[in-house]
Amino acid sequence: MRFAVAADHAGYALKEIVKQRLFEYGHEVVDYGTTSEQPCDYPDFGRPAAEAVARGNCNRAILVCGTGIGMSIVANKVPGVYAALCTSGVQAEYSRRHNNANVLVMAGWLTGRLLAEEILDRWLKAEFEGSRHSRRVGKIEGNGKQMTSG
Repeated sequence: MRFAVAADHAGYALKEIVKQRLFEYGHEVVDYGTTSEQPCDYPDFGRPAAEAVARGNCNRAILVCGTGIGMSIVANKVPGVYAALCTSGVQAEYSRRHNNANVLVMAGWLTGRLLAEEILDRWLKAEFEGSRHSRRVGKIEGNGKQMTSG
């Protein structure tokens, strides 16, 4: 698979760990930056990576900033992107199985190497289950039957 990766300065070190793990698994990596821990703006890197997924240039993306919140917001503004901020392996696995997340977001300030590897490994191994989850994802996309409250 082909992965887009991107980070701001606060996520740079973790992005490099993620890249190495992806290479170890034999995946192709397209690095959208940043290239150092010099202060920068996360949208400058996260949006192009998310757009690469939306356009089909990359299968999925992994984004990292300090808390993961900024990258999540940026990525989820791109139509066709389902970005999930994951702080545990369980969240990562279920973001794929139930939500069909195509972008994984991690928090550079809060995620150590071992946890990052667990999150990434579980996200990579999980597959979308479809079924009732397809209906729910369809509602997000606006092509499923919408529930209304009374």
